[in-house]
Amino acid sequence: MGVHNAVAELPAMKTNPKFIFFTDFDGTITLQDSNDYMTDNLGYGHEKRRQGNLDTLEDRITFRDSFRGMMDSIKTPYDQCIQFLLDGIKLDPYFAEFYTWALENNIPVVVLSGGMEPIIHALLEKLVGPTAEKMQVVGNHVAARPGKSINEEGGWEIQFRHPESGFGHDKSVELRKYSSLPESERPIMFYAGDGVSDLSAAAETDLLFAKQGHDLINYCVRENVPFTVFQHWSDILEKCKAIVERKTTVQEAAKEGFEAYKSGAAMGKITTTK
Repeated sequence: MGVHNAVAELPAMKTNPKFIFFTDFDGTITLQDSNDYMTDNLGYGHEKRRQGNLDTLEDRITFRDSFRGMMDSIKTPYDQCIQFLLDGIKLDPYFAEFYTWALENNIPVVVLSGGMEPIIHALLEKLVGPTAEKMQVVGNHVAARPGKSINEEGGWEIQFRHPESGFGHDKSVELRKYSSLPESERPIMFYAGDGVSDLSAAAETDLLFAKQGHDLINYCVRENVPFTVFQHWSDILEKCKAIVERKTTVQEAAKEGFEAYKSGAAMGKITTTK
């Protein structure tokens, strides 16, 4: 793929960056998972939602089907769902600092989410501010149910980006567009995530940041996927700065992550997430 074609098809390549940071949204940029938060409070509740996550990790159900069940259990009008989330979801306290640094250093930030794009855009606008529009967001969509308005009771449903995939949104599809670039054009690719919807992305980037205490770490160890651990975005910022300034490499960072896991430092309290 030539440079001009790459820019046309891949917005994050517009400034010819040497690094791109891909990230999950829910529970990674934010402290809470917005979809879990809705399901626990407006849908069928925490216990059934958690069991669905566990069943997904054990391959008893696909993420797509588990997640559709979660969203179908929420009957609240869509505009009210968004307001509910705007009132309750908080940003990781260090993300804004990381994002400012990324903008200053020509490191595009691309959100790859198993959630719904309208919710993510609304939350980013509130939590990050005007510069959030510089972030590309790739997620699922939402539509009105037949004969209904999206903003009436039981009026909306999720529309998956990749309905044929067990992930609903297979994040590896977007990542491979970048990883398949010629070596002379391909940027170093980072990814941050925490749970089930990140499984398809885990092996596709140069350095995976897996959130401390969450199930993505268990998956990476089971599948022998290199990773490094973060608790907050201050950890990510410190590691990325070291790599950009050539004080360490992505390979060394991943090795440190696995050693931290073996020592027990990476785990903490396990939380089942998407």
